[in-house]
Amino acid sequence: MQLTRHLDENATLVSLIRSLAHRPGWVDTLLPEVRLISAFSYMGSSPQIYEPSLMIVAQGSKVAFLGQRSFEYGAGHYLIQALSVPFKCETFAAPEMPLYGVSVTIERNLLAELVQAMGPLAEGESHLQTPESMTSVQFDVGMRESVERLLRCLHDPVECRVMGQARVRDVLYSALRGPQAGVLRALVEQQGHFARVAASIHYQHEHFAEPLHVETLARCANMSVSSFHEHFKRTTLLSPVQYLKRLRLLKAQQLLVVEGMGVAQVALRVGYQSASQFSREYKRYFERSPGQESSWLGIGA
Repeated sequence: MQLTRHLDENATLVSLIRSLAHRPGWVDTLLPEVRLISAFSYMGSSPQIYEPSLMIVAQGSKVAFLGQRSFEYGAGHYLIQALSVPFKCETFAAPEMPLYGVSVTIERNLLAELVQAMGPLAEGESHLQTPESMTSVQFDVGMRESVERLLRCLHDPVECRVMGQARVRDVLYSALRGPQAGVLRALVEQQGHFARVAASIHYQHEHFAEPLHVETLARCANMSVSSFHEHFKRTTLLSPVQYLKRLRLLKAQQLLVVEGMGVAQVALRVGYQSASQFSREYKRYFERSPGQESSWLGIGA
């Protein structure tokens, strides 16, 4: 009986997403913080990077690979991506069983406001000082109901204008009531290592094309170089240098695919002095040359 109820609830979410996801891939909605995704075939593992978000799956499944760890999130699960960290993603979908999901951006000011209103964790609740940046969580009743309210809101332009931000707030609040709330709280606790690493990542996204050194990033995080390196790698499973290289390559892919820029121009735009070095590192990471990108489009997590 319980399984049947969950299947019915998933079917409701699928129906609400399907009527708005008018083409495969990512689709924007009336709310800038919310995007829908659909896929109709299997997609092999490919590098991705996204802003901090909750990725909620109503049907189908995905596997995210971060370092040596993997996170499976299928129907009735959501992925918390607390930091914008490069990872690889594999999508499982078929014409008879498409993937349908919804992504909600984690806006730090709103998150901080919710955490402040909720107050400190109750005694006995876990609080990770330096959690990892990604984790998979199973729906509870509160999260499922808040996601359904959000999806119903997306069908009504007037409700979106009046209640849209409240619906987004509702979903983030449900995540903060969930079993992995600690990683979200850590994101907005300014004196914690996790939030300091987040600040350094934001700085890299703003200045990725410039010469950046670990010392500069450590100062941005208000940490010593050794402490910064330790906590950065514990959080992202990458060293700061590895992170910057992958960020540049992923930014380059966007310029190649979306803007159709030439390889040499892209190399300079993302901070490479040598187009040949850029092409070598690009092919090593994506397993195809930058010149092949015009014929390839992927769907992310």
